Amino acid sequence: MSTPFDILSEEETELLSDEGLPEWIDPMLATLVDDPFSDPDWIYERKLDGERCIAYCDGDEVRLMSRNEREITANYPELADALVSQSLHMQCVFDGEVVAFDGDVTSFQKLQPRMQVSTVQQARQSDVAVFLYLFDILHLDGSNLRDLPLRPRKEILRRTIELEDPLRFTSHRNENGEELYEDACASGWEGLIAKDATSGYEGKRSRDWLKFKCVGQQEFVVGGFTDPEGSRSEFGALLIGYNAGDSFVYAGMVGTGFDEGTLDRLGSQLRASEIDDSPFSAGKPPESAHWVDPEMVVEVGFTEWTDAGRLRHPRYLGLRRDKPAEDVVRETAS
Repeated sequence: MSTPFDILSEEETELLSDEGLPEWIDPMLATLVDDPFSDPDWIYERKLDGERCIAYCDGDEVRLMSRNEREITANYPELADALVSQSLHMQCVFDGEVVAFDGDVTSFQKLQPRMQVSTVQQARQSDVAVFLYLFDILHLDGSNLRDLPLRPRKEILRRTIELEDPLRFTSHRNENGEELYEDACASGWEGLIAKDATSGYEGKRSRDWLKFKCVGQQEFVVGGFTDPEGSRSEFGALLIGYNAGDSFVYAGMVGTGFDEGTLDRLGSQLRASEIDDSPFSAGKPPESAHWVDPEMVVEVGFTEWTDAGRLRHPRYLGLRRDKPAEDVVRETAS
């Protein structure tokens, strides 16, 4: 009887090791760099603008976990259902990304309503369709696959389950990384991921996975807000920053990207976390602001950084629940 492991060479088979189904595997993270390249030992994937998801399947039980070990199964019950129907007789761990689409482009902002639901019923009643793009398999039926090179892992993934909506395979290209990056940016993608196809899976940020961004976008921590003006309710703009060593650095104000529901939801959270003094220790936020405990993490899009260290044309994209505030730093290419 054939198995997904039949595609492995003898040398690759020796890289497998026995293990029980893990309770948790730290996700592998990509390093930001500037210059796309081509290399036959690397593969190139679309950078998806969604929520990272590690799926733990044990027969008819499925746990969907965010990258910071928070269970998100209730937010995406149809994805768990799809995995159960595929893996009734398997124990496996998949790595992937949950996305929603705005036209042909994945959109973190479009995904926000699903990220904010609190019950399975609310998720099932949502009109936001979600998909799980799978790009790696880390464990299968008592075997640790993480020491295998990436290409055989991806082939085992293809052979393990039937990938049909809402489960999708993250396709890749084996060459012409520069050309794919240009196509990605022209198509409105967030960017490109390059992965060393000879590498194993490390549970940390690594230079074996690299990311090239087409747009400015990253997480920031909210440190305050301004009063609303005109017809705007709740607040005018968010004051955001990032950590640099022991400093909390002011990066600017975000006043666009909010609908009324978002203003109401964020406004109540901001008022509940108000403090007396500014949490910023660097930069020059406006003095006439309300200050908050710097714990709320938001995703912000922008065109560029100014020479003064501020964001140009920032826009709010959504709340992030998968990264603690203390880990938010300014992303720079290395």
